[in-house]
Amino acid sequence: MFRPTRVLTLLSLFLSVFAFAQANERVLYNAKIFTAESDYPYAEAVAIRGDKIVAVGNRAEVSKAVSSSAEPIDLKGNFLTPGLIDSHCHAVDGGLSLISADVGEDVSTTEELAKFVAEAKASGRGMRGDVLEVGGLPLAFWSKNKELNDRFNAGAYAVQPLLLRGMDGHTAWANKALLKRAQVDKKLISTLDEVGRGYYGFAQDFEPNGFLVDAGVEKVGAVVPRPDQERLFAAGRSAVKYMHQLGITAWLDPLASKEILATYKRLSEAGELDSHVAALPVIEFKKGHPQQQLAQAIQWREDFKNVPDVKVVGIKVFADGVLEYPSQTAVLSKPYQPSGKNGELLFDPAEFSKIAIAADQQGMIVHVHAIGDQAVTEALNGIEAARKANGNSGLPHTITHLQLFRPYDIPRFRDLGVIASFQLYWANAGTDTIELVKPHIDPSLYMWQYPARSVLDTGGIIAGASDWPVSTANIFQAIYQAETRKGPAGVLDAGQRVPREAMLYAYTRNAAKALGVEGVNIGSIAPGKQADFAVLDRDFLTVTPEEARDSKVLWTIVGGKTVYGAKP
Repeated sequence: MFRPTRVLTLLSLFLSVFAFAQANERVLYNAKIFTAESDYPYAEAVAIRGDKIVAVGNRAEVSKAVSSSAEPIDLKGNFLTPGLIDSHCHAVDGGLSLISADVGEDVSTTEELAKFVAEAKASGRGMRGDVLEVGGLPLAFWSKNKELNDRFNAGAYAVQPLLLRGMDGHTAWANKALLKRAQVDKKLISTLDEVGRGYYGFAQDFEPNGFLVDAGVEKVGAVVPRPDQERLFAAGRSAVKYMHQLGITAWLDPLASKEILATYKRLSEAGELDSHVAALPVIEFKKGHPQQQLAQAIQWREDFKNVPDVKVVGIKVFADGVLEYPSQTAVLSKPYQPSGKNGELLFDPAEFSKIAIAADQQGMIVHVHAIGDQAVTEALNGIEAARKANGNSGLPHTITHLQLFRPYDIPRFRDLGVIASFQLYWANAGTDTIELVKPHIDPSLYMWQYPARSVLDTGGIIAGASDWPVSTANIFQAIYQAETRKGPAGVLDAGQRVPREAMLYAYTRNAAKALGVEGVNIGSIAPGKQADFAVLDRDFLTVTPEEARDSKVLWTIVGGKTVYGAKP
């Protein structure tokens, strides 16, 4: 039966939707726009409708794609880039560092550290139950072990458990009160094999000196109270706000525990995420049953398929540890000096290949932590096994950190379609790349530190990453280091400098590839993509490197919604 009222209702609804769409049309013009689209990398204007981009070009062209009532927004000659993307960061942990006692770049001497630790206790920011915890220590402190023992095992610290965490996320130092609670003593160390002892610092009589790396950090950290869900939620909120201030609208979190995933889900459900998160649970081969761990990750992918802006897209695997002295747990093809050790590979190559093949078959990205040159080789070997077994799935399998390479592995990134996720903020001539590395490794390895330009020149894809809170999430500072490789001691291999424009691609389109979403909705400014933007206060591609490093974000937009700042 014909019902006029029904027709009128539908017409009214249509007109309301149409009017709403028109009201949410905007034309951003008078801008220097980097699109991250190789066919048209630059533009003058972009039109958006609601949360989507509808046109890119000059103002006259894009205005034709929207109604005459579209809001014009004059960007006053500022620089517009796609929303910036971090291809490897621990955002919730970074948020914890923002609300906890983290030394950042404020502490370099033992005296300064002692003052910071005392203030962390007095303010309560460093207290985890009755344990005092301070994070972000520069790695140079680990060569001051005697000073740490003298300062933090006497007076009030004789009974106050204290944990000092290194900025690399792999190292720490614990005082005697905390070592005792964790049952780390002469007896324990004397019963360990050579590999096990490598995770602890100790004297000739096996007396522990407080230094810890990887498994040692885990053992002692197990007696430190973990943050509860309310604290993690507060950390997540802080992290999102911090990322938006830096123009970052998406990231890959490669340490997605059950608690971290729950935090992202809660932020999403509360409408407070306003970002895109690709999450990776960790497969820990040392714990055994890697196939079961993969099955759990696949189940989490299913659990999160309908959670807005949070997706489980793959798995994370650790191939090795860290390179710097005295840790030296990164895996090298030639031994450390003078120890004669090569570091410990954290998986059996055959078992890793099986997991890489299985993950690839299930459509799961494989993301590998590899710092030493041998670890890079083994990671590539496992991904190569997956490509051979399954054909080219097109999945953006990724290796991250990549401090040392052997030259013959460089073209394998292109050949295997593996993304190189670099933290090029670390590529500077300073303590962590010279004093703590150069005297301890073979010169032929030292020549190939963070060789991002070589990967780029051989046709490989590089993606930008921070590893925040290990280092700053500020992309502009990282691009400065990638472009100049400057540091206190000069320049770290000028031949590996990466052009600034290439780094913008690394933090937009290429990083979106690493998240598994490039070509779908983010990573560039193109019709049909989500309206994610960052507006900078200067022409980022033409100013000096130092001026580019100091860029400020004026306005961050996610899906057409302002999440930081305001339109100019």
